[in-house]
Amino acid sequence: MNHNNKKEFEVKEENEKQRLDAFLSQAIPEFSRSHIKRLIDEDQVWINEKREKASYKVKVKDKVSIFIPQPKKLKIEPEPIPLDIIYEDADIIVINKPQGMVVHPAVGNESGTLVNALLYHCEGQLSGINGVVRPGIVHRLDKDTSGVMMVAKTNSAHLHLADQIKARTVKKIYLGLVHGNIKTDQGIIDAPIGRHPVERKRMAVVQQHSRHAITHFKVRERFGDYSFMELALETGRTHQIRVHMAYIHHPIVCDPVYGPKKEKFNLSGQFLHAHILGFDHPKTKNYMEFKVSLPAEMERILSSLKPYEKNN
Repeated sequence: MNHNNKKEFEVKEENEKQRLDAFLSQAIPEFSRSHIKRLIDEDQVWINEKREKASYKVKVKDKVSIFIPQPKKLKIEPEPIPLDIIYEDADIIVINKPQGMVVHPAVGNESGTLVNALLYHCEGQLSGINGVVRPGIVHRLDKDTSGVMMVAKTNSAHLHLADQIKARTVKKIYLGLVHGNIKTDQGIIDAPIGRHPVERKRMAVVQQHSRHAITHFKVRERFGDYSFMELALETGRTHQIRVHMAYIHHPIVCDPVYGPKKEKFNLSGQFLHAHILGFDHPKTKNYMEFKVSLPAEMERILSSLKPYEKNN
């Protein structure tokens, strides 16, 4: 057992009969409940010098000890993973990210990411502003969102692109298929996004501990039970489009987190694609715009749908 980083708590009256994992995730808010549960399963949590299960109900004056192992250092290796490069020069690289590719490594997911591929392709020539784990990464796409993405090769390019994102001058347009027939042809969703109060891995529209989020939408085609959308981001919050569309009761098709459990289509992740990305080149200051069409799998789903006919 690792005694390097030991935390101790005594159970107070107001916490009596709380589950052990719930008590600890309240006591150490920076740890998710699933992380705490894993530490309990790994015998890193003791109550009055004894082991207990995560479901153990704590009692007043219980002494809870938790041993927090040292974080593992990520060793990120360049990997010869093919990249779909749309544009590249000495300052930037623009790629078409496939659905299913994780952008940067994390514990338990240290290889096969976009960063591993970029390190190999650019021979380490990537900006270091975001540290060892996220070299060159100025903005990200969710693992199962495909499409166009920019990467900075130099620190000055990184700062310049990051400033444009902050100033909201970067053009980001997505294509997505959503459930239901959206009543209006276009609209704006202005609703703040933050962590889901209970499920830590989800985001949600919440008023507290949230950030301003705006999505513009336009209906491209209607299919009765589905609508094919053009979605423009004014802000770039985690899972923004997915959360906003679910919030207006039109979740993205095949979204495993925010969509319905049962889906008619067999897609390996949400039907969401970063279609257009426009920004000023960090060195020349010229405006550049890149457009990537839908992946074949999404195109196939779209062509299988029957256009919606209004009953005259």
